[in-house]
Amino acid sequence: MANLLTLTSAQPTKTLEAGEVLIAEGEPGGDLFVLQSGKFIVERGGVVVATISAEGALIGEMSVLLGTENTATVRAQTPAAVRVVHNPLAFLERQPLAALRVAMLLSQRLDATSALLVELSKEAHQAAEQGAFHRLMSALMTNPPGKG
Repeated sequence: MANLLTLTSAQPTKTLEAGEVLIAEGEPGGDLFVLQSGKFIVERGGVVVATISAEGALIGEMSVLLGTENTATVRAQTPAAVRVVHNPLAFLERQPLAALRVAMLLSQRLDATSALLVELSKEAHQAAEQGAFHRLMSALMTNPPGKG
């Protein structure tokens, strides 16, 4: 199956210098980005939570798909280039292979997050204090309002 970089080959490219912000936490989401080259750091609440360096990596999908503000700041750690998908929901509707690839990437991330939560759960059960972890697990297991 074609990767997102190939599937977005007709989209414009944006270049960034090291230190330049691609996405700012708290601002409205909008565009979807696919990493062409370089390395980014992802910060949430001022804490680095991830790095992005794999060619074809997806950036900005959470705010696009959830219709929310950006949940993190994404900053170029090195000079970088990304493909820019303007009006990404319409793009994904017209490009089912791209939508399928996005779904697969998100499923991989969810699987990795679930595995991490299992490990944290095991550690938490061994520890006497479960406060923050227990609240996290409770929040994840609760249906959001209006979702059933």
